[in-house]
Amino acid sequence: MTQRAKIDTDGPEPPGPAIDAGAELDPVHPMELPHREEFRRGGLTAAEVAAHVARGEVNDVPVRSSRTTAEIVRGNVFTRFNAIIGVLWVIMFFVAPIQDTLFGFVIIANTGIGIIQELRAKRTLDGLAVIGEAKPTVRRDGVATQISTSGIVLGDLIELGPGDKVVVDGVVAEADSLEIDESLLTGEADPVLKHPGDQVMSGSFVVVGGGAFRATKVGRDAYAAQLAEEASRFTLVDSELRNGISTILKYVTWMMIPTALGLILSQLVVKQTDFKNSIARTVGGIVPMIPEGLVLLTSVAFAIGVIRLGRLKVLVQELPAIEGLARVDVVCLDKTGTLTEGGMDVSELRALDGADEPYVRQVLGAIGASDPRPNASLQAIIDAYHGDRGAWPVAETLPFSSVRKYSGAAFDEAGGEPVRWLLGAPDVLLPDGDPALDEIDHLNRQGLRVLLLARTGSALDAPDAAAGAAAVALVVLEQRLRPDAAETLAYFADQDVSAKVISGDNAVSVGAVAGKLGLAGAANTVDARRLPAGREEMAETLESAGVFGRVTPQQKRDMVGALQSRGHNVAMTGDGVNDVLALKDADIGVSMGSGSEATRAVAQIVLLNNSFATLPAVVAEGRRVIGNITRVATLFLTKTVYSVLLAILVACFQVEYPFLPRHLTLLSTLTIGIPAFFLALAPNKERARPNFVRRVMRYAIPSGVIAAVSTFTTYLIARHYYTGPGSLEAETSAATLTLFLVSMWVLAIVARPYSWWRVALVVSMGAAFLVVLVVPALQHFFALKLVGTVMPWTAVAVAVVASAALEFSWRLVGRKFPA
Repeated sequence: MTQRAKIDTDGPEPPGPAIDAGAELDPVHPMELPHREEFRRGGLTAAEVAAHVARGEVNDVPVRSSRTTAEIVRGNVFTRFNAIIGVLWVIMFFVAPIQDTLFGFVIIANTGIGIIQELRAKRTLDGLAVIGEAKPTVRRDGVATQISTSGIVLGDLIELGPGDKVVVDGVVAEADSLEIDESLLTGEADPVLKHPGDQVMSGSFVVVGGGAFRATKVGRDAYAAQLAEEASRFTLVDSELRNGISTILKYVTWMMIPTALGLILSQLVVKQTDFKNSIARTVGGIVPMIPEGLVLLTSVAFAIGVIRLGRLKVLVQELPAIEGLARVDVVCLDKTGTLTEGGMDVSELRALDGADEPYVRQVLGAIGASDPRPNASLQAIIDAYHGDRGAWPVAETLPFSSVRKYSGAAFDEAGGEPVRWLLGAPDVLLPDGDPALDEIDHLNRQGLRVLLLARTGSALDAPDAAAGAAAVALVVLEQRLRPDAAETLAYFADQDVSAKVISGDNAVSVGAVAGKLGLAGAANTVDARRLPAGREEMAETLESAGVFGRVTPQQKRDMVGALQSRGHNVAMTGDGVNDVLALKDADIGVSMGSGSEATRAVAQIVLLNNSFATLPAVVAEGRRVIGNITRVATLFLTKTVYSVLLAILVACFQVEYPFLPRHLTLLSTLTIGIPAFFLALAPNKERARPNFVRRVMRYAIPSGVIAAVSTFTTYLIARHYYTGPGSLEAETSAATLTLFLVSMWVLAIVARPYSWWRVALVVSMGAAFLVVLVVPALQHFFALKLVGTVMPWTAVAVAVVASAALEFSWRLVGRKFPA
């Protein structure tokens, strides 16, 4: 029988009769297994599994993933603004030529682009989610096999080890010092010691020890599935950026309704002009009030970000994580698995006080063989001394705990009283002032990891087991630095992101490793056992130091909270079960793909390639998305502001609305739509800052006011200059010229700082408008023809003055209302 966790034969058996190999299980509830049934230690048979599958008793909860195809289509098509524009579009088909219905085709194209990009992102995420999915070990027919979570059936016997996530509800069948952390479900911070017969809930995870449990509830009946099926789905909500856009759109809607009504009354009731032309100009005034492209561009930018990160094997489990990582100014790094590779090598064995080295090798080999799920340190010892292990019966074991910092084992070496051994942190097992600590400190300063083998007379699980332990040998481990770690730390320093190394290892050793990698402040190391307990005092220490050792899991969590209390946006990276609480509380949790199931479950971002060097790409992608959306949002909202203000001015002055839909479709495409698409996808290294709405509106409002006032001024001048038939078309052309030039200047400001392609973008948009003005067919299509020379040059002069006002207002706002 394959066994990866010790069977507790002394514990109480779940009551009830045993299950015959071919017996049918009593389906009291379609997805629940009665507690009265006893498990078989070999697990279910193939026939029983098939029977459960036939009855639908499978774990059918989908993995965390993207929205469904239907949800993506609905989310892009059935929007409030699409409904408004759709109604106006239908109306225009009956009252205006095809040129004035172009805005509807643009919306269709935009919606199609949004759907296509989100579907591409969905395929990327779904594929990565399968790669990063937990693979629990299930025992069937006596054989332990890793299967997908969805392959678990009712009654399966699922093995557990440190860091494993409990994927369905069940009852403990085997336990070997099995401690389960249920804090993610109950909020209780202390792990719970489990015995055979105890219940375990999905969503909890193993901290110490091992065992196995029998699945009693699967699928949507499992506890965690009931709590989090909807919450754990990939979502587009709960980000400052999207919440800010929603706030803006809410105010735009309320502002648009009375303005549109006033425009309708002025055009259809007060002005007794051509009915169809009045409707067309009314629609032309309403459509540009809607910043429909802003929502689309945000979704597309996020979707493309997901696709780009997917190519780097980065699984984004929650979309706002891209945005959140862009706002991070402190990143807390766990040394093991982040700065160093997971594996280690034994470089030296130092026997103390005349201990027999061959015997010590036997003890170390036996300790390694006694642990079915060794951590990286113990695996290095197994690799080095497996052939030397003593063939002694194991009397007792104590799994490693990141809280106590040591593990242990007891062997019946001479058939008498068991000999008990502890293996762990020297500065925990030895009293202060012990002579061996000086030798250990010297090794730690070289960046080496040191474990102490000690013999104790106390029970292994006694609280004072380390008291009076006799030091026998030092095991010196060499840690493998990640080749890309130094470059990654340098990137964070260059981007003004403070890096804090937080580790459970010896502080001096951690500081030496950080020093080799060039981390600023590596020389200033702090032993977390001496950290102040108060949040304010702890935050003060965290601000001044960069490397912390001997940190417990709870302290990691407290340190994240202390940094957040100072206003920092904190990212936490980790791969071990001791990182879970901190990962959960950090603004952004980042897990390695090779990390424990528990860390991958709570992290928003999983680096499936296990490369710390990927993190700068994730940060850069987030900054690109947030910085560029903030940049182009100014373009969209400037249009909304000048459209609303123009409608108000038209209603107040009782004149025809100066534009047809075709004019504003042309202007929006050249000064907003096409440029915004390129600007939104450009590189942007600026760290994201809070107050999105304030930072956007402080520029959009003055820009929109200046554009509206200058355009309406040109329009009024043209109304006095032109008379006779065709005068309205000439007035419209002059006003269009002014609005285009002013909008181009807004684009030119937003496109800064200039690069060759940004200059080319602005120039090409201007050239495209010039082509419309000089090509007769396009003049006719867009109803744009400049009449004479005086009025066109007047329109240009007004635009020049408005552009100067724009420059002045942007600089004034930057000084008076800093972000």
